[in-house]
Amino acid sequence: MFRFKDRIHDPTMTSGTAAARIPSLLAIPAETVGQQNMLQLIQLRWIAVIGQIITIAFVSLVFEIRLPLLAMSAVLCVLIGLNLVSIYRSRKSVDVSNGELMTGLMMDVAGLTVLLYLSGGSTNPFVFLYLLQVTIGAVLLQAWSTWTMVIATSVCFIGLTRFYLPLDTHSITADTLFRLNTIGMLICFALDAGLLVVFVSRINAILRRRDARLADLRQHAAEEDHIVRMGLLASGAAHELGTPLATLSVILGDWRRMPVFRDDPELLQEIGDMQAEVQRCKTIVTGILMAAGEARGESPVATTVAGFLDELVEDWRGSRPVRNFEYNDENIDADFPIISDSALKQIVSTVLDNALESSPDWVGLTAWCSHGVLSLEIRDHGPGFKPEMLKQIGKPYQSSKGRPGGGLGLFLVVNVVRKLGGTVTAENTFIGPGAAVTLNLPLAALSIERSQHGSR
Repeated sequence: MFRFKDRIHDPTMTSGTAAARIPSLLAIPAETVGQQNMLQLIQLRWIAVIGQIITIAFVSLVFEIRLPLLAMSAVLCVLIGLNLVSIYRSRKSVDVSNGELMTGLMMDVAGLTVLLYLSGGSTNPFVFLYLLQVTIGAVLLQAWSTWTMVIATSVCFIGLTRFYLPLDTHSITADTLFRLNTIGMLICFALDAGLLVVFVSRINAILRRRDARLADLRQHAAEEDHIVRMGLLASGAAHELGTPLATLSVILGDWRRMPVFRDDPELLQEIGDMQAEVQRCKTIVTGILMAAGEARGESPVATTVAGFLDELVEDWRGSRPVRNFEYNDENIDADFPIISDSALKQIVSTVLDNALESSPDWVGLTAWCSHGVLSLEIRDHGPGFKPEMLKQIGKPYQSSKGRPGGGLGLFLVVNVVRKLGGTVTAENTFIGPGAAVTLNLPLAALSIERSQHGSR
């Protein structure tokens, strides 16, 4: 079965398994990058508010410096209210714009400025917390917004050199005041450095995840474009093959009636086998045309999971020279209503064909349902997976069979299953030789209700 070996090295693998998991495009993160960045600002604001409360209480109680506690409390209440509004807004909004992030940072700058005005202005060592706001803005905001932050904080700093309420330090000696200022600068530096490392690292991680997702989307778009081009070529080839296949069918029918063939049982048997193969080719051509959209969806057939699988197994077993086929469907939701899909039949048959080619003596199919997911495991007793194919699983034209243009089977399987919101896993069996490919399909994507909704 595709003849790969050992473990598949894929970043989406679960640790300790030999399965390659192909993620679905439907697995979109619950939070956008803007929302995650806003949550970082909200956390930063909570830390700032708590730190300001501790600092105000420490200065008032330990050093007995009188501060305008009522006015400072009002500013802190405004910042807390801003945080609550930001939490509500980030949950309701699909995304958070550059303007909203800039507004939040400017509100933080305004709150810091008022607190510094009430506690010594530019003589307060915590004035350098402006650098934290500017750095966060440089990471999150657009260029013009960042320069606006630089100008705003510079204006605030300059204003605080002229306009501020001086601290009442008459009861503190000069040495104590100098030591207090030094401690404040040290705390300010530690806060700036620590918070910058923590939050800038988090924000960069968010941006890296976004870039990785964009790269995945571009890869998926390229693969889908490749599939579209393959579909056009296959549809054209199917039209062209229709006439010669019909001609071959007529010729074989004439041969069957000729005395030289009719009187020879061996030749008659060979003609029958050739007619069966021609009929199979015509069925494949019809399936290609249906998958291309010429007949698909005009008369959808409602069935059940059990009915769909039984029909698939019967058709595949009757048209392939399989010697020993083991089918187990004991743990499926037999009565769950679904729409019979020719594309899904084709991809399951493709995996079964690869298993049969790798292991002519035995092929197994096991089906089960768990937590709303239909799983189909196709196993064989072949040589298993080759190491050089591990990193190329699901990529087009990656085959160990050496045929020109080969290696499209698993590529198409992965993309069709991904379109349905499912996943594909591939692994070697641990007991004896052989390999297994498992298709995990959400039943909701196959249901009649989903199909009717999508056709409107």
